[in-house]
Amino acid sequence: MLLFLVCLLAALPATAQRATRNQRPKSKAQLERERRRNLRQIQETSRVLTQTTQKKQASLGELNVIKEKLTVKKTVIQTINTQLQGLETGVRQTVRQVQQTQQTLAELRAEYARLLYGASKTANGFNRLMFLFAADSFNEFARRLRYVRQYTEERQAQAQRIIGAQQQLNQQLSGLTRQQQRKQTLLGSQLAENQNLLSLKTQQDEMVQQLSQREQDLRQQLQDRQQAVRRLDNLIAERVREEIARAARAARLAARRREQELAARRAARAPTPSAGRNRPAGGADAPETAAEAAADRRASRVALTPETSLLSSSFAGNRGRLPWPVGRGFISQRFGRHPHPVLRHVVVENRGVDIQTYAGEAVRACFSGTVLTVASIAGMNNIVMIQHGDYFTVYAKLRSVSVRQGQHVDARDAIGTVAINSEGAAEVQFQVWHNSSNLNPESWLGRR
Repeated sequence: MLLFLVCLLAALPATAQRATRNQRPKSKAQLERERRRNLRQIQETSRVLTQTTQKKQASLGELNVIKEKLTVKKTVIQTINTQLQGLETGVRQTVRQVQQTQQTLAELRAEYARLLYGASKTANGFNRLMFLFAADSFNEFARRLRYVRQYTEERQAQAQRIIGAQQQLNQQLSGLTRQQQRKQTLLGSQLAENQNLLSLKTQQDEMVQQLSQREQDLRQQLQDRQQAVRRLDNLIAERVREEIARAARAARLAARRREQELAARRAARAPTPSAGRNRPAGGADAPETAAEAAADRRASRVALTPETSLLSSSFAGNRGRLPWPVGRGFISQRFGRHPHPVLRHVVVENRGVDIQTYAGEAVRACFSGTVLTVASIAGMNNIVMIQHGDYFTVYAKLRSVSVRQGQHVDARDAIGTVAINSEGAAEVQFQVWHNSSNLNPESWLGRR
């Protein structure tokens, strides 16, 4: 058995051993959570793929689902590799423990044999009595009696230690057997996942080839999308500018009102009627001048009140923890510039993230705020824009809208349902803005 274990230890892959030394292993609980999350993602993408493939013609939505499944499958395989590395580390530790326990057991047995040999010299009662009564004094008799008792107790204790060491060895060997069985199961899972990965890659290549034959249609779709994106960008920019100007006017009027109140208090304390001459010429409701209106339009940030400042700070403090705008789905197109999945030498730019989900899925507000805009844009269906202080979130590609302009919403309140595009894919676009700056929404959303 020991020779088998030593051979097993020597057979462990050197690369896996080096990876284990260089990478801090995850706990079993973390790996289990990752496994459950990956399985849930695979189930969700499979359902989305089933809905998307109802159309006979290949589509970008279907390709996005296959790419997402590939990503999740790679994560599953990586998790299995991590578990295998952890098991190999456990096997090595168990082998060392078995060797140490066997060495300890051998030493205990050798010591016990010496004790038995010594005890055999006084095996019968006569020899034991002769040993005791051969003492020259009573004190020596007591010492010899204590020695005989301690010798007997030590022999019994040694026997118990041998039994304990043997039980420990049996437990270690049983644990090693379970580890090996678990390793074989993981190796089988790894092989199956690798086969699934190859199948998905083949499916992806076939899908890309089919879509490449529709290059003209894809270019037309891309052109239509770019036009829709420009229309959405213009609407967002206009609404942000209007809100910045509105907030600037409100802040200026509030400042005028404070100035008027201060002047009134000063006039009340003045002893002569001449205090009335210190009153500002323009009241709180005085019409704005052309210069003031131009200054409002040039403002680049939303002027915050104490209430909106608190809301804005709360929104910023929840970066990386915002709930997703849909309960199920995956990011099918990420933020920023990236190559087109089919067309060569074509780069697409996304102001937000596209989340592919189920047909009829509810779209939810990611944070409390006020509905700033409800509109309809060709190519983007219905859109909802929500203000959170000087932050804005945009939800596009909605089939229906259940909120109105000026309405207050809380986090996770339903604001509409997702629309289905011409290819049969249910997809919502989510954007985050800070004043006039476009932000990456993925860094604001929490983990699923």
